[in-house]
Amino acid sequence: MSFGPRPTGLPSHFRASTHGSSSTQNSQASALQARINEKKLELESLRQLRELSAGLAGQMQQLEEKLSTLSDGTEAVAAVMGNWGNVLRAVGMASAGLPKPKATEDEMPLPQTLVRIPIQQAEAAAREIEKEEAASKDG
Repeated sequence: MSFGPRPTGLPSHFRASTHGSSSTQNSQASALQARINEKKLELESLRQLRELSAGLAGQMQQLEEKLSTLSDGTEAVAAVMGNWGNVLRAVGMASAGLPKPKATEDEMPLPQTLVRIPIQQAEAAAREIEKEEAASKDG
């Protein structure tokens, strides 16, 4: 009595399902690995975005400080410009009361001095201060 060849391992329907299952697992693993790699790239991109955003925030803060300084300077210039009308009006009034110099052909007439500072008095005051300082050092 001779028997046919004895099958080793699992029956054929089990073998097919095991083989199909391993290919499904391989495809799932490769899909999972691809997704992990995609997420790693996304994470790296987000880290770069965070660094760039921090740099941009710092630059915007510096810009805000500079604009604040510029705003303060602009207000000061506006105040000065607002006073020019008064200054010019005062100069016009002061120069209206001055006698007009006679122009000669050789020379251009110079404008009258509107503000006169008595230099002699200033020199005398400076000498007195020097005398007082010398006296206080000696005494």
